[in-house]
Amino acid sequence: MVKPEVRPTTGVSRRHGPLVEALGFSSRYVSANKIKPEPATPTVLPRPFGDLAMDSISHLAQLATDTWDGTRTTCRQRGNAVRETLNYLAQFPGVTWQERWDSSPLSTGEIKAADLGNSRSNGISTPTGLRSLLCLRVIQPSLLAFRSNTFNDYPSFFIAAQADPLLDKFAEQAAAYDVEGHHRQDAVRDVCRLLTVQGIALTDLTPAALLYHGHETRQVMAQRLPGTKITNRFAGPSAWNILHAMGHFPPGTPSTMREALMRGQLTIEELVDRYTIRNQSVRQLLIDYLARRSADSDYASLSNLVLELAHHFWEKIERINPDQADLRITPEVYQTWRHMISTREDGKPRAGVDGIVIIVRSFYYDLHTWAADEPELWGPWVAPCPVPPSELRGLGKRRRRINERSADRTRQRQPLLPVLVQHIENRYEHARALLKQANTAADGDSFVLNGRTYRRVVTTNDRHHQRSRGYLPVRVVEKETGRSIHVEANEEQAFWEWACIETLRHSGVRIEEMCELTHLSVRQYQRANGEVIALLVIAPSKTDRERVIPMSAELFHVIASIIRRHTRSGRTIELIKRFDCHDKLWSAPLPFLFQRQHGSTRRVISPATVLQQLGRRCEELAEHHPQFRTVRFTPHDFRRIFATELVNSGLPIHIGAALLGHLNIQTTRGYVAVFDEDVVRHYTAYLANRRTLRPGDEYRQTSTEEWQEFEEHFDKRKVELGSCSRPYGTPCQHEHACIRCPMLNVNPKMLDRLNEIETDLLARRERADAEGWIGEIEGIDLTLSFLRAKRDEAERQARRPVVNLGIPAAPDRGHNGDEARRARDRGR
Repeated sequence: MVKPEVRPTTGVSRRHGPLVEALGFSSRYVSANKIKPEPATPTVLPRPFGDLAMDSISHLAQLATDTWDGTRTTCRQRGNAVRETLNYLAQFPGVTWQERWDSSPLSTGEIKAADLGNSRSNGISTPTGLRSLLCLRVIQPSLLAFRSNTFNDYPSFFIAAQADPLLDKFAEQAAAYDVEGHHRQDAVRDVCRLLTVQGIALTDLTPAALLYHGHETRQVMAQRLPGTKITNRFAGPSAWNILHAMGHFPPGTPSTMREALMRGQLTIEELVDRYTIRNQSVRQLLIDYLARRSADSDYASLSNLVLELAHHFWEKIERINPDQADLRITPEVYQTWRHMISTREDGKPRAGVDGIVIIVRSFYYDLHTWAADEPELWGPWVAPCPVPPSELRGLGKRRRRINERSADRTRQRQPLLPVLVQHIENRYEHARALLKQANTAADGDSFVLNGRTYRRVVTTNDRHHQRSRGYLPVRVVEKETGRSIHVEANEEQAFWEWACIETLRHSGVRIEEMCELTHLSVRQYQRANGEVIALLVIAPSKTDRERVIPMSAELFHVIASIIRRHTRSGRTIELIKRFDCHDKLWSAPLPFLFQRQHGSTRRVISPATVLQQLGRRCEELAEHHPQFRTVRFTPHDFRRIFATELVNSGLPIHIGAALLGHLNIQTTRGYVAVFDEDVVRHYTAYLANRRTLRPGDEYRQTSTEEWQEFEEHFDKRKVELGSCSRPYGTPCQHEHACIRCPMLNVNPKMLDRLNEIETDLLARRERADAEGWIGEIEGIDLTLSFLRAKRDEAERQARRPVVNLGIPAAPDRGHNGDEARRARDRGR
């Protein structure tokens, strides 16, 4: 065996390790495959007034007086402020003003310009003098020194002093940028700050320099506010968007800063090098093994395999026995390792111990198998598997315990779901009503909504926003609490919480599948008799099946509301890219449904955002419902409850599995088998690429008998009052007692008929009451309760506005396509 070379590792990617350590940030904030953050190098030093490094105090004071417009008093005070700032710097050693600045405590941020003791009673402000010196390019500060001081209206003074046509054009583009006013101000402020601290002109500003400025800003903010958590926000996203739209960046530059920041897929070497492995021979073995396994694994599975083998297995083995040179693990070392992985780093018990042990066992047996074909590569590493057979005893029992805990979790949350849904709906309805009333109220007017008193207020910033963007933000103050509410932002948040939860609970899709829904996912199937069936196309993942599910009236209402919100301004849904956090890839630009404005750019709502929304709503409910103090909902809980309700309502299990996209049922494919592959084949190139990952025999053609049976099912669902929503392939389970049947969807056109039935039932109840038929009275009361509930639902549907979903006309499909075309030809 070759003596292993011992090499310490940094624990981060070798490509960006030094930069990450220098800036103090996690490597996940550094783009691994696009742009390396680094400060810009000026091609020509920007000196709008020449070289002022050694000019006299009087000349610089006069220059500050004459450069910017203002009253005579203001200009004189500006010159005096520059004179006092330079007199202070003259106390420190140096030939140039920059050298004196570097020697002063101002350059390190130890003191601020406002702390120099100047009196404002004379109208003199040292920050004003320092601002003038920075704008004139006399001094180039560090970012820490710049951020330690506060300068009033710095961007306008800086832009006026530079006399740079490109910078003026950028300011004009920022003024016309179609986002909130503070984002436009941030864009100009970030660029002016960057040009000042890096000592460059705008023509030398590169994407790498803007990324570097974002990293450095986060580091500086951490130094200024020690003990606080560094946020994920980077300086410069709005500036990036404007510069990219101007064509300032080179071709091929990502359109958003987030796209440039997010890491792409790492190589196997980079994945392994995230963990400290001293033995280089074992490190290379793991790389070769993972490269072999990558042929049949997606990126997420490969990353998890690296975590289990490199971190949980070998890294811990080296902690126990630093001299371990090969895979021959002694029973003592194995038992110590087995005990170590049973607890997490935070001291809590680890739930996935069996998974780690099985992966390690598979690793050893894979080497045994491969060594028979390639002994020169794998033979030297063959060793007895340290996992004893007793480790696998009781594995089935432990998995059953996991399934039981999952079922118990569903049983706990299923009765709480109506409470959560009602709370979300009430919150959204209140936000909508508040926005409607606040829009009609004038400044200072008060109004009452749901027992709460609100007063419309217009702040100074709101007035400025109205002048700059042409519309006035809607803001109110709640009288009881004094809380200021941005009504539009509040309604926006309430809508997306309602839309996410309603979509999850009515479709049963996974949270990743919901986030991937696009405008093109909404399909329609038109039968020969003119009936239109709304469909929702669920894109497959690498280990999933593409499927088409019919939309219920509730789900269709949610999807239509989302589309209406996106298209209410007369525009189509914006095409944006979505970052897949599992595969670490960006999608093609698509009209994603679950997108919203995030700062200066539009993003697809992330699964973490939905989880946070659910957490906040459960905390609110815990104040009045003690059950929510110990119970929290996750997006996947809605999928479990949906599946439970499907099976309990009589739907065959194999059809439910097909609707949910499960792979463990290999019989009838249910709805997926009914609809011809052409329904979704030409949906988008995005779906076509996904489909290539699945075996071709999963998409067989529909037979004539299956198609006829499918159409007959929908014919039998039509009843007097509307339609029955029982699942395909199932008979009526309630003996056609339609009024009481939960599967009945009442057509709003039949409201008059419901009223007639109610009148008849009331007459029957009077007769039963007179005759003393107690059993009959109980049955009639139950029927009346169902009737009134269905009437309320039908009236609510009737009030919903008609929405044009923008779906292209559906082509003829299935076996009736030729007949439909011949019918149209006869009509001509």
